[in-house]
Parts: sequence; structure tokens; C-alpha cells
Amino acid sequence: MKIEKFKVLLYLKKSGTDKSGKAPIMGRITVNRTMAQFGCKLSCRPELWNARESRLDGKSREAVETNVKLDKLLLAVNAAFDTLVERGQDFDATAVKDLFQGSMETQMTLLRMTDRICEDLKARIGIDRAKGTYPGYYYMRKTLGEFIQWQFKTKDIAFGQLTEQFIHDYQNFVMDVKGYAVDTVRHYLAILKKVCRIAYKEGYTERCHFANFTLPKQSERTPRALSREDFEKIRDVEIPAWRTTHILVRDLFLFACYTGTAYADAVSVTRENLYTDDEGSLWLKYRRKKNELRASVKLLPEALALIEKYHDDNRPTLFPMIHHPNLRRHMKSLAVLAGVSTSLCYHMSRHSFGTFLISEGIPIESIAKMMGHSGIRTTQRYAEVTDKKISKDMDNLMAVRMMYGTGEWYKRHELPKETDINNEQIGK
Repeated sequence: MKIEKFKVLLYLKKSGTDKSGKAPIMGRITVNRTMAQFGCKLSCRPELWNARESRLDGKSREAVETNVKLDKLLLAVNAAFDTLVERGQDFDATAVKDLFQGSMETQMTLLRMTDRICEDLKARIGIDRAKGTYPGYYYMRKTLGEFIQWQFKTKDIAFGQLTEQFIHDYQNFVMDVKGYAVDTVRHYLAILKKVCRIAYKEGYTERCHFANFTLPKQSERTPRALSREDFEKIRDVEIPAWRTTHILVRDLFLFACYTGTAYADAVSVTRENLYTDDEGSLWLKYRRKKNELRASVKLLPEALALIEKYHDDNRPTLFPMIHHPNLRRHMKSLAVLAGVSTSLCYHMSRHSFGTFLISEGIPIESIAKMMGHSGIRTTQRYAEVTDKKISKDMDNLMAVRMMYGTGEWYKRHELPKETDINNEQIGK
């Protein structure tokens, strides 16, 4: 192949200025009559760019470092061109670009690495990963692909194109454009951080992109527990016999109120998880689906009655299986049937169990073992619920006293006022 023309031109794309006022530096390779453009993965302020020299003016740190990288880039392009010439075959500008950059088909890209991690996780479901873990990765991969198409008008990008700004832009896309909650955004960013960490560890990128990025703070959620009045309404509600699914949902909810089992555990525990101690008491011991930690709770008579109610030797689990979407739908109906104004969800039963044990004075360390918590810090959240309830009750008490007045309040509750006590003592 006869080479009539070979040229590499660097220029500033002023129309692509980012929020910091910097414009990306682009390159154009010309081989004979063919041209191929590429991004240098560098940027600078327009006033520093010297179009004639294709370099940055001045001796600032930014100018010196960027010029050094541009020199290395030009050397790499010329090395790729020399390699193709030595092969003695016809080639064009695109071939030089692909050899210089590494074509998208041969190099590891962001979405390709994300797909690999998703597939690895999918293969581990049932071994050391729960089935419910995968959807988070799947939807993160989906939104990441949408963001790359929306921001870069391409299907995928190489790790060399990633910057700290990319992470901020993706966060803004998921929050503002997609409208997802902070906890969801945090989860997606944590997965992206994992992808970038693995890519850095395996040598696909020269830097760890999350080094200076802090994940959004996870919102603190106060456990929602039932009041004793609402619990009794659910426990005593009369459900027609033909509504078998509603009855099952109510009983599963009550079982969790007595044992603290989450939904995934309640529908999967078997008779092998029941143990009898030296005193003849029956215990439920199992490993939680969420964290594989062991939970142990001594069964109350009410919980034993529910186990016997659904006893079936032909079924391996203690209770019949009901899928979570159906459970959530029937929980809403259960609230209506029981006359409970609170929006019911199954996990409230677990919160109610923990809050009840706290209010009865059981040590937090024991409750943590019963509920399978990794530490008492999680269990202490139930103590906060109890404190808030006490505070609310006291606020209600003070509101009554302000409404009726101190003297009237004592009269309503048939208690002697302080002045009456003092007068009685004076009379004596």
C-alpha cells in the first residue's frame, strides 16, 4: 500500500464545554483520503489552547501535565501507524484508530464488565446469593445503558473515557431524569463502584474512579411497629372461611409478631428448624436469608398453635407458600377487614416483635440473637421506637392537662390536688 498522506490533528471541541468550563480535546487521523476521529480523554479551558501548536500555552501545572499526555498520545498513534505499515497490508485511518485505542470489540468496556458481574451473580443464586439480590443489578445495568445512550449517544464506553464527572452525571440522571429515591440511587452507585473496583483490580483501567467520590448518605428509617390495639384487631378479626389466602396471610403475620421472622424466612423454615431443649421447650433456629446469620427464638404457645394449625407431612415447610406480591396485596385487604387505619406491610410484624421485647425489658443482646441481627446497633433502633412512643404518650398527657386545666384534670382522674394535700396536712 502506498502512503500518500498521514497526519494527526489535535483540536478543541468548544461546543462540548462541561460545567467547569473545560472543552474536550479531540483528534483526527488522516491516511490518504480516509479520516477517523477520536477522543483524547483530555480537556482544558479554551483560553489555554494553542490551535497552531495543538498544545496548551503556559507553564502551569495543568498545561505541563496535559502536554505530556498529548505527546504520549501522538507517539502511540504513530506507533500504531508504523505497525500497520510493517504488516504490508492495506489499511485506512479507522484501522490506525482501532489499533491505537483498542477496538470496542476487543477491549473491556463499562457495560461489558457490568454484564459479566451480573452474570456471575446470577450463576451464584441459590449457592451464596439470594434470588432477590439480582433485580438491583439488572435495573442498575438498564439505567446505566440508558444514561450512556442519553449522554454520549453511543451504546457503550471504554473505561478510559470514565471520569469523576461521569459518576456525578449518572447520579443526577438517575435522581432527576429517572426520578428514583435516594436509597435506590445509592444502591446503583454502590454497584457501579464495585464494577469500577473490579476493573481497576484486573487492570482494565489505570485509576480507581470512586477514590474521591462519597456515596449519598442512606436515609434513616424508623421501624414501623403496631400498636397493641391494632395488633389485637388483626389477631381477633373474623375472616370468612372461604377466604383461605387472607387467613393464611393473617396467620403468617401473627407468626412473625410472635417470632420476628421475615417473609423470606417464614415461608422457608421447615420442621428441621425446630429444636427441643432440655426442659422440653420448643425453639425455632434458622439462618436468615438476608445475611446468613443464625436466629434463635423460643416459641410462644401462640406460635406453636399456628404451626400445628398448618401441619402437613406432605409439605416440607411449616407454612404454605405464598408469593410476596400476593402477600402484599392481601395485606391491604387484611387492614380493611381488621379496621386498621395504618398501612400494613408484612415487615411491621418483625418490627413489632422487636419493639415488644424492648418494652418488656429484655436485654438488647438477647433480642439481637433472636432476630438474627449482625450487631446490637441495628437492634437499638427498636429502643428508639419505644422511646418515641413514650414521648408521644407523654405529649398526649400534657395536651389533656392543657385542655382541661390542672385542677380539672385531677378531678377527671379522681386524684387529689397538691393544694388539697397541703390543706389537709395544715388541718392536722
